[in-house]
Amino acid sequence: MFLDKAKIYVKGGDGGDGIISFRRELYVPEGGPAGGDGGKGGDLIFRVDEGLRTLIDFRYQKHFKAPRGERGKTKGMHGASAEDMIVRVPPGTIVVDDDTREVIADLTRNGQEVVVGKGGRGGRGNMRFATSRNPAPHLSEKGEEGQERWIVLELKVMADVGLVGFPSVGKSTLLSVVSAAQPKIGAYHFTTITPNLGVVDVGEGRSFVMADLPGLIEGAHEGVGLGHEFLRHVERTRIIVHVVDMAATEERDPYDDWLKINEELRLYSAKLEERPQIIAANKMDMPGADEHLERFKENLRRDGYEQIEIFPISAVARQGVQELLYRAADLLDQIPEAPLVEEVADVTERKVYTFEKEDDDTAFTIRRENDLFIIECIGIERMLKRMNMNSYDGLLRFGQAIRKSGIEAALREKGAKDGHMVQIGDFEFEFVEQE
Repeated sequence: MFLDKAKIYVKGGDGGDGIISFRRELYVPEGGPAGGDGGKGGDLIFRVDEGLRTLIDFRYQKHFKAPRGERGKTKGMHGASAEDMIVRVPPGTIVVDDDTREVIADLTRNGQEVVVGKGGRGGRGNMRFATSRNPAPHLSEKGEEGQERWIVLELKVMADVGLVGFPSVGKSTLLSVVSAAQPKIGAYHFTTITPNLGVVDVGEGRSFVMADLPGLIEGAHEGVGLGHEFLRHVERTRIIVHVVDMAATEERDPYDDWLKINEELRLYSAKLEERPQIIAANKMDMPGADEHLERFKENLRRDGYEQIEIFPISAVARQGVQELLYRAADLLDQIPEAPLVEEVADVTERKVYTFEKEDDDTAFTIRRENDLFIIECIGIERMLKRMNMNSYDGLLRFGQAIRKSGIEAALREKGAKDGHMVQIGDFEFEFVEQE
């Protein structure tokens, strides 16, 4: 089964909790705090494996969570950081954030990696909070939560040569003749409903990957027929071999077929029109093919397409096929090996994901809704998530952070008085004026 699109949930590992501990050893009076820090959570990483060809593994497993860091230990020992979780994906996979539609990564090279779920930092143990004023703090932090999100994986087949054309023009037959691939072949439309790949050995130490792509019909750029399920894969091919039924076995005009397919490619992505193309005039062993080929060439000259090369072949009889392969190999030698990645119009506009510096976590905003003051501050909200607010030391540290950040003074300027409620994230408290 071929699967080229999947939606999955990913989450980096949570950080391990810091602990509260004190040294209680013989002959060590007033040993002091000795709670260790928690370990870092594991990152969730996608790694390209050239041995994979589909996203079928993501059909059966849709949730991926990296392991969390180990809890801190006594005697000031750190908990172990968790190992990263490696998820293998095939080359040609595009990783898209499902919420923002940002392209996180375009994975094309074997071994290429990208972190899609960053692991959380470990919490600090109580020995980290010891001061001259508070030498024995009953205070520690919880581990930071790992990054989580839904992402969409889209696979675009990585092939050097892509076979395009109307259904039943002989693309699958051609691939089966020139490679060891065994695509399904039948005398009906859309026999091929998923891309098939085959390695073509041209000889003289030269080879390339050829893809038999599902048949196109008019309106494919709008999703008609296999539509976008096919066109997505054309983008990765470096050369297009346009297979035309020159015998007109289905009573369609070969030149009209060629024009329609090219128009679908252009409407889907204007850059596909510039992709090098070879015409494979197939079924030349059948009656009437020679006459159709002559008219085809005349139409090309009339419309200004005489520069496009035509190779008369018969995939069934294996006539002219080797010449076609030689020419494809020569063209590939002239084209850079870097995959051609195109920007494609999507239903929702996509943005390219960029790794930016973290926002200033000390900046804050305050807005008032009647007697409620709502504060937004990344640093304080992050601290509240990790701190135990049921302890005296936790509340004391929170109050110090509010004063040090300038939030307390800003609340007074906004008109905060005794009894007014203040909200930061999910935490609410009553404002009290100090004497």
